[in-house]
Parts: sequence; structure tokens; C-alpha cells
Amino acid sequence: VQLQASGGGLVQAGGSLKLSCAASGVTFRNRAVGWFRQAPGKEREFVAALRWSGGSTYYSDSAKGRFTMSRDNAKTMVYLQMNSLKPEDTAVYYCAAGNAIISQMTNRDAYNFWGQGTQVTVSS
Repeated sequence: VQLQASGGGLVQAGGSLKLSCAASGVTFRNRAVGWFRQAPGKEREFVAALRWSGGSTYYSDSAKGRFTMSRDNAKTMVYLQMNSLKPEDTAVYYCAAGNAIISQMTNRDAYNFWGQGTQVTVSS
């Protein structure tokens, strides 16, 4: 079971990055799939999530209006398009999957499959 996140890098403030997450050995079907991030010295926090079966996509307040989560059903991949990046967006970004119900989708403890993370660094 593996989730592979990629697409991180160094970008200037105001720039954009698109993260990708590919799954192997685990299906997204009937699961919630989310993006979380962890900055040095801080707890891992929710960024965005969706249910593979459909419905709304959920965003943290800091992500709303700047980040867009999408998916490719055929490739079993999810993406996180990040625009207008800020230095405070600097973190390791993780994709995760789990059987979270809608009320749990922002809770990292509801996800039991995690990728290795990809570093995003935004310079000022």
C-alpha cells in the first residue's frame, strides 16, 4: 500500500505549484482522499479533501480561494493546484486516504494510508 506524492519544490511568493498523488496497492474507491501539510515545529494540518465517490471538496480556510484539489478517475490520482503561494505555505505536503466520513474529513486521525510527503518551500 503506497501513496506517492510529488511536485513539490522551491517557488517565490505569488507563484504556483501542482502536487500529484498516485496510489498503488490501495484503492481510492469509497474512501476520502486528502492533502495535509506539516511545517517545522507544527502539527500536521488539514489542507483539502474529497470523497472519491463524489460530493463536495473541502478546504481549510487558508487554502480556500488559492488551492484546488482535483482527481483523475482513470489514473487513480489526485492533485493539488496551489496558486498565490505565501511563505507560510512552506511545509511538507502529504496525501492520505482513509474511510473518513464527511464529518471526519478534516481530521488527520481518520486517514490510515499516508504518502511520504513532498517539500514545498515558498520564498519571500
